[in-house]
Amino acid sequence: MSEVMASDSKVEEIIEDFEYLESWEDRFRYIIDLGRKLTPMGDDLKNEETKVDGCTSQVWMVAKRSGAPAVLSFTADSDAHIVRGLIAILIAIYDGRQPDEILGIDAKSMIARLGFEQHLSPNRANGLYAMVGRIRQFAVEAKAT
Repeated sequence: MSEVMASDSKVEEIIEDFEYLESWEDRFRYIIDLGRKLTPMGDDLKNEETKVDGCTSQVWMVAKRSGAPAVLSFTADSDAHIVRGLIAILIAIYDGRQPDEILGIDAKSMIARLGFEQHLSPNRANGLYAMVGRIRQFAVEAKAT
């Protein structure tokens, strides 16, 4: 399968902003700010079924399928500020895409391009990959139906 690089304007804007910010302290502030801009997730959606396993923080995620061919949109939330920001970045990368596009995105290269591998704690990095795994799971399920 060919690799898809997320090249939407939102993603490119995040990458450019990261390149502009010199310190990781500033980048983490930026990530937290992205999280504050996330559309709130209703408490009725925060349950064991929507909870993402593998995250140290509480993370909930749902996918909505619409159209033909199917397009997935995501709603997610966390009880941790930085994790909410990471969710916002993942939504910028994956939201509004068809399942095959989602499955073709090389998440590791996107995460490396943003420099997260060197600057996130191992627990937070594992949680980030758990969220990517959940998004991919939604895509696989959407393809199967």
